[in-house]
Amino acid sequence: MKTYTCQCGNTLYFANSQCLSCQRPVGFLSDAKVISSCDIDADGNWIAGHNGQAYRQCSNYSKQNICNWLVPVESDYKLCPSCQLTDTIPDLSKPDNVKLWFRMEQAKRHLLYTLYKLELPVIGKRHNPRGLSFRFLEDEVAQALYGRELTVQNTVLTGHSNGVITINLKEAEETKRLAMRELMNERYRTLIGHFRHESGHYYWDVLIKGSQYIEAFRALFGDERQDYQQSLENYYANGPAADWQQRCISAYASMHPWEDWAETWAHYLHMVDTLETANEYETSLENRLLSNPLNADHPHTASYNEESFDTLIDDWDQLTNLLNSLNNSMGLDDAYPFVINDKTREKLHFIHLLVRPL
Repeated sequence: MKTYTCQCGNTLYFANSQCLSCQRPVGFLSDAKVISSCDIDADGNWIAGHNGQAYRQCSNYSKQNICNWLVPVESDYKLCPSCQLTDTIPDLSKPDNVKLWFRMEQAKRHLLYTLYKLELPVIGKRHNPRGLSFRFLEDEVAQALYGRELTVQNTVLTGHSNGVITINLKEAEETKRLAMRELMNERYRTLIGHFRHESGHYYWDVLIKGSQYIEAFRALFGDERQDYQQSLENYYANGPAADWQQRCISAYASMHPWEDWAETWAHYLHMVDTLETANEYETSLENRLLSNPLNADHPHTASYNEESFDTLIDDWDQLTNLLNSLNNSMGLDDAYPFVINDKTREKLHFIHLLVRPL
């Protein structure tokens, strides 16, 4: 991600709510899509150093300290565009849930930042029934009787349905998420990864379903009309397809064409976001600065889109080799434990051109 600069010259980060140098309050300007330090005027308005405009805190910022986004003072909405997308929040009478809700919202804001940079449509269900919304739910647990252990009565499944993305609250709890990763024999499982994956299902509906791209999608990912439930049962009964390493980015991607798309979409978002961060920190490999794939200064032409994709893949290959080597030097697992095979490269190319229309 990009960093920003306070009026005092200190560096500001996406998650900041205060400048640690001059103590100015900080917020993300929901209209300008940048982080800015602010001065508070006599009327209590936040005057952004970025553009001199007046803002106020999202109510989840002022009341709950869950958010760090600002809305223009003339806005009719108390919630920022990100918080407006949240349909259901956890039970805040449980003390730990406030912290877990914060992590959920933080990951969602991170996702939205990348979607905004890609200029993808982000419309909430409050404005369009076919829009996007989020639900953060927790498993229902039966009450313990006579000293017996608590049992899960109703398990929340993380997933997407008709624009509604549901995330199980335990995914924001690191120990439980890591336990699930071990149980599912996964090498990678993160909260932002869930958001990126489930957003892929939503954008399949928005960008692919019923569009001119459907046949090209099927040629690469397979026919999505095959029975999803049957594919799911087969995957968990028999494991991934034997050849998944030759045609998919992950084992789970081989379960069904929709999951192949969502996994590949998530990896594309991983790539562009991480490379923007590397570029922001002026990371150079082999005497060449890694490029920012989210740079909007270049026009979307056929030749540029092809060139930018080749650069994206080359930069990602070099950067992940470095990241994995650094992690291994510290005795840690690979930061990016995946291999982009030729078939996955084709799928990423398809997504790259899809989100960069001419």
